[in-house]
Amino acid sequence: MKTILTAFIMLTLFASTFIIPQTKLVYPYTRKDTVKDNYFGTVVPDPYRWLEDDTAQAVKEWVKEENDVTFSYLDKIPYRGKIKSRLEKLWNYPKYSAPFKAGGNYFFFKNDGLQNQAVLYIQNGLNGSPEVFLDPNKLSKDGTVSLSTYAPSNDGKYFAYGTASGGSDWNEFHVMDVASKIVLSDDLKWIKFSGIAWFKDGFFYSRYPTPAKGEELTSKNEFHKIYYHKLGTDQSEDKLIYENLNAPKLTVDAQTTEDEKFLILYLSTGTSNNALYVKDLQHEDSPMLKVVDNFEHNYSVVDNIGDKLLVLTDKNAPRYRLVLVDPKNPEEKNWKTIIPEKKDVLQSVSLIGGKLAAIYMKDASNRMFMYDLSGKHEEEIKLPALGTIESLSGKRDENIAFYDFTSFTFPPTIYELNVAKNTSTVFRKPEIDFNFSDYVTKQVFYKSKDGTRVPMFIVYKKGLKRNGKNPAFLYAYGGFDISINPAFSITRLIFLENGGVLAIPNIRGGGEYGEAWHKAGMLGNKQNVFDDFIAAAEYLIKEKYTSSKMLAINGASNGGMLIGAVTNQRPDLFRVAIPQVGVQDMLRFQKFTIGWAWVNEYGSSDDSAQFQYLYKYSPLQNIKSGVNYPAVMATTADHDDRVVPAHSFKYIATLQDKYKGNNPVIIRIETRAGHGAGKPTSKIIDEWTDIWSFIFYNLGMKTIY
Repeated sequence: MKTILTAFIMLTLFASTFIIPQTKLVYPYTRKDTVKDNYFGTVVPDPYRWLEDDTAQAVKEWVKEENDVTFSYLDKIPYRGKIKSRLEKLWNYPKYSAPFKAGGNYFFFKNDGLQNQAVLYIQNGLNGSPEVFLDPNKLSKDGTVSLSTYAPSNDGKYFAYGTASGGSDWNEFHVMDVASKIVLSDDLKWIKFSGIAWFKDGFFYSRYPTPAKGEELTSKNEFHKIYYHKLGTDQSEDKLIYENLNAPKLTVDAQTTEDEKFLILYLSTGTSNNALYVKDLQHEDSPMLKVVDNFEHNYSVVDNIGDKLLVLTDKNAPRYRLVLVDPKNPEEKNWKTIIPEKKDVLQSVSLIGGKLAAIYMKDASNRMFMYDLSGKHEEEIKLPALGTIESLSGKRDENIAFYDFTSFTFPPTIYELNVAKNTSTVFRKPEIDFNFSDYVTKQVFYKSKDGTRVPMFIVYKKGLKRNGKNPAFLYAYGGFDISINPAFSITRLIFLENGGVLAIPNIRGGGEYGEAWHKAGMLGNKQNVFDDFIAAAEYLIKEKYTSSKMLAINGASNGGMLIGAVTNQRPDLFRVAIPQVGVQDMLRFQKFTIGWAWVNEYGSSDDSAQFQYLYKYSPLQNIKSGVNYPAVMATTADHDDRVVPAHSFKYIATLQDKYKGNNPVIIRIETRAGHGAGKPTSKIIDEWTDIWSFIFYNLGMKTIY
């Protein structure tokens, strides 16, 4: 995050703004068919169904025509090139990950600055000389092949890793010999949503059957299975460990304990709640024990203590507790509570150096405490600010561990944790020529429509005048039990240093206050999510941080759906809307790739009762004629096989057809990219150059460079 401000002096004056005269764009012709669906007596037209076939020539031509309009518009923004230059300078600093150990070696990732992918390094011990171990930038010329997952063997002899191409969720697994750095012959394909669980001279992993040619990015992902791969053998020889042919919509993931004594299987029918199976690997003929055989709560194995398992669960503890479970006597009456449920959410527990490192979440930010194995509290590890621990790595029998800490204006800093002394010290801190002390992060609480108290982080430059004239950027997610904690973002610095106000509310649907907070924003309660977001915007306006004419909103994936929904419900409240890779067709999401797994979160149009509330807020079906919509730029990518691009295609086609005003309603479609993971630096910078250019231009922000 190194940037030389003296080399690029940005003079910005937002005290006065100017209004951009908009001329209605001429959008490409989009064919409308007569396709209709009858949902329990309600007939719903779907004229752009043909856009779901993303490999069809007509769709490819439509994508090109839409991109031509979009980039022609963006090319006319006078300071777009300057924004890109500034982002590149902000981005150009060395970035490190926390080190992790295997055998006698430490591994860590480093990006020199503008490399498309971070490079994996290896060194012998903490004082060894780092050497390049694996450089993903050499896997493709344009940086679009990325490292997706990885795991060294517990003895440190081998390193298994997955690669993803063009942002797809599909992975291909490979193995390297650590000592020689030679890539072995092992080549595993059609892997998706899988970890790497080492056992002896191989590992457990998850895969799907080979999809039909041409349907790799759209067909339903069904019949997930667990296999064991022995090093040096062909994938066709892999041993099937688990399958359930009676439950095609079931995902399964494998984990082994650090001592490789137990195999843990997690089974799930959606994105939350899981069953838990365990097998004793010391005895090949041991049975697969069903510790939990329902999908009513969440269970995660931390590790084992002897023949028992430490399990983090929300069973009878919505904010989670840690229990000790005997797999041979798994009934809840036999559980021993190690760390009971408390007021704050127990987000994670790690077994390190013979102790338990527990990370709690209090009002959406982290605290860390050390416990002994009986659950006796020892000490709080003091954190430097209101922020987030993004990772914690260490071994159960070693006293040294590492974690990285970050916040909105606190770049990721790596700390060395001495478990024996319960102390932490800075191990590696980024050097950035950016004065973060000039900025304020505050947390406020506001009331939503139904009176619920919702927290929100607000970040801005000191001396900000709350006169209602400041540009503001409101971001949220609101779903899938995902907590939005304070995090550093290079892309947002350009907005902050230009006088912008960053606001991030922790709306319902996330996990900030445990499972009750999550459930309050899922299924039939989804309107609470939209109400919370709208109330956040109203708070910012009421408190004069900004005005509706200066407010831009953004969200991605489930958050992209949020932006689509609130833009329909309160178009008067926002000036700019950026829905990224959004789930916009709530009546058909379950028909593509892994969409069926979201039914537990959203409901399904195949159910008569659930159809009613989905139809009421689904962004695509609720775009209305005669409404003055804000400026909208949707973003998606051609290789997104998580939220297929048809969602955004159909959404923008409908908006362009029904909206007759002068505000631009356009779509930016990236090529050789997916839902977001593994996207090369160059594409990230290009995308955020265009997003900020669109926002600055449509908020009428006057900048002098």
